[in-house]
Amino acid sequence: MLAAGLLAWPAPVSTGARAYDPLAVPDQRKIDTLDLIVHDPARRRDIPIRVHLNAALSTPAPLVIFSHGLGGSREGYAYLGEHWAARGYAAVFLQHPGSDTSVWAGKPPAERMRALEEAANLANFLLRVKDVPVVLDQLAGWNASKGQVLSGRLDLSHVGMSGHSFGAVTTQAVSGQRTEAGTAPFTDPRILAAIALSPSSPARGTPAQAFGDVRIPWLLMTGTKDFGLVGGGDPASRMAVFPALRPGNKYEVVLDRAEHSAFSDRPLPGDSEPRNPNHHRAILAVSTAFWDAFLRDDVEAKVWLNGDGPRSVLEQNDRWQKK
Repeated sequence: MLAAGLLAWPAPVSTGARAYDPLAVPDQRKIDTLDLIVHDPARRRDIPIRVHLNAALSTPAPLVIFSHGLGGSREGYAYLGEHWAARGYAAVFLQHPGSDTSVWAGKPPAERMRALEEAANLANFLLRVKDVPVVLDQLAGWNASKGQVLSGRLDLSHVGMSGHSFGAVTTQAVSGQRTEAGTAPFTDPRILAAIALSPSSPARGTPAQAFGDVRIPWLLMTGTKDFGLVGGGDPASRMAVFPALRPGNKYEVVLDRAEHSAFSDRPLPGDSEPRNPNHHRAILAVSTAFWDAFLRDDVEAKVWLNGDGPRSVLEQNDRWQKK
């Protein structure tokens, strides 16, 4: 359950009162949005971050990191950051220079796709996966520093990692994915659970080699029309990740007719499906229950997640799997 001192949530099922609801938010909430820069002197690299944090919290907040997709920024996916913050998390959205909005901003529309394709490279992947521990280190330093805006506000013993598209690739790499050689060079042991929106099968080797030894809880979300604009990702390759995972707190949502943009704030060029408002509702509900279950060890969240809870927010043709 939630730590003492946090804002009151709906009472758990076992009390006979209102049932656990991952979409509920407290009446008393004030979401701070803080834009900060993390400087990495070793790489001479500045990493912009945006922190969504409920100012009404009286205890340190569990930490959730989010990595944007190719061409995105810390400003995107606000629907996730604001809801997770309202639920009592410190939601930290990274911006990865080299694969962010700078790739396409200011370029003629005809040149943007080529620029994005060129940015989807190994060098930017390596920059991204190294950004994550640098940001975690800096957050820990700020949390321990008196007078800093985040001083004492973060619970660094409960950290989750998440991301969309190129951000999902980043998430997979830092939370247990192995290389073709069988090593996991980018895994950060501070990460206790991970969510990949539009996950990817490995570029080399098999899904079993890459994901068969993932030991922490993973939640995967994709759609039946989840085709990436860059990189060749398609629904089949995204859905090949879940079967490769070892059993134990592994989950998958497949949203019917959801395109790649369904997980972001707005449509993408070339979208053919109307946006379904229930997609964001389902994403918020299942992701929040997952964080509650594995970053807070909330018993009622685990009951919801492993029972009929997900089906209550999904539509008939959406798929839900767990193992």
